[in-house]
Amino acid sequence: GDWAPRGYYTTYHILAGMVLGFIGAGASLLLNIVGAAMLDMHPLHLIQVYLTFPLGEKALELNIGFALAAGCCLYMGTGMIGGIPFHLVLSRFLPEAALAKRFVVVSVLSLGVWIINFYGVLSWLQPLLIGGSWIVDQIPIYVALATHLVFGWTMLLVESWGRFIPPTVAAREAKA
Repeated sequence: GDWAPRGYYTTYHILAGMVLGFIGAGASLLLNIVGAAMLDMHPLHLIQVYLTFPLGEKALELNIGFALAAGCCLYMGTGMIGGIPFHLVLSRFLPEAALAKRFVVVSVLSLGVWIINFYGVLSWLQPLLIGGSWIVDQIPIYVALATHLVFGWTMLLVESWGRFIPPTVAAREAKA
């Protein structure tokens, strides 16, 4: 018989948020690669700086190799985790809201994540654990801000890909 969850299907939306977060992280990483190349910097400079969290200052000297590939995977994995709350907010609380409202909410969420991550956590945690503040010191505010906004805006653009359509609704739409 037909099967459909009762109410909001949280598990589905968590998984969808992870997939969409991967896409959002890819878009923000691509922005950083292109931007770094335009400024005549190492294309994965952002990854080098982010790798200072586990590796310290020596990460800034990394060149192409396994460590940078692993750093890209960590970046994408972080995006997957970050995509969950974005998708849950959009799919649960704003499924039918106007695009302008959704855009404002996603922008505010992106700014909130940036402020909390950079100034609420990394500004004291990295110096405490690693002995330096490379992420906050070496990533310009406009780069960090753009990275987070592009992530959020990409989540908004692809959010409809993660909507759950119950099998009974899909079957009815296919017959119509």
